[in-house]
Amino acid sequence: MCSEGLRERYVNPYTDFAFKLLFGTDLNKEVLIGFLNALFNGEQVIEDVTYLNTEHLGSREAE
Repeated sequence: MCSEGLRERYVNPYTDFAFKLLFGTDLNKEVLIGFLNALFNGEQVIEDVTYLNTEHLGSREAE
């Protein structure tokens, strides 16, 4: 397979967009659970998460 013309792309996980892309979807639920369990270092164990829509967009168009 030829890699000419292909360019590697990276996403900065410190940005809101990338963090939501990496951890905020049902497709990556296992990644989020693993990340949280690593942060807790065995003190607590997360088995499942539920995603809620917490985005509050404006109710009218900008003028």
